[in-house]
Amino acid sequence: MKVEVNKDLCIGCGACQSLVPEVFELEDDGLAASKVNEVPKDLEEEVKDAIDGCPTSAISDKE
Repeated sequence: MKVEVNKDLCIGCGACQSLVPEVFELEDDGLAASKVNEVPKDLEEEVKDAIDGCPTSAISDKE
């Protein structure tokens, strides 16, 4: 599973980073980004929760 953050939609709320800090980070511009190319299998459910919980739907699953 791969995830992508759309910087045009991201508001930098940090919800994804707080849910899955192993996968998401806030960059210098204050917006979220994926830290990994491939989401580890054991974190896929948490990442799906982050996708569902993103208030602007900025995170997409690139499975």
